[in-house]
Amino acid sequence: MSSPSNPSRETRTGILGVGLDGKDGHKRVTQGDDFLLVGGSHETHERMQDMVVRMSERVKRKGKSFRELSKDEFADIARESLER
Repeated sequence: MSSPSNPSRETRTGILGVGLDGKDGHKRVTQGDDFLLVGGSHETHERMQDMVVRMSERVKRKGKSFRELSKDEFADIARESLER
């Protein structure tokens, strides 16, 4: 059974990064237009930030937004961004 759509609810497309290894008590949150990164150790959060910056740059070079990418394009960009 599907629920009725809520026209006032905005749909967003982008990246959600969650770091689970933060044990030092710091609350790390980084937010941008197309991403939200939460948690993680200092090192993990920094790596998520680097990755999302590389991905965003590649998306911009394509002249698109994350919303406009196909699943395959998104996967390719993510893979390329991991390779540095």
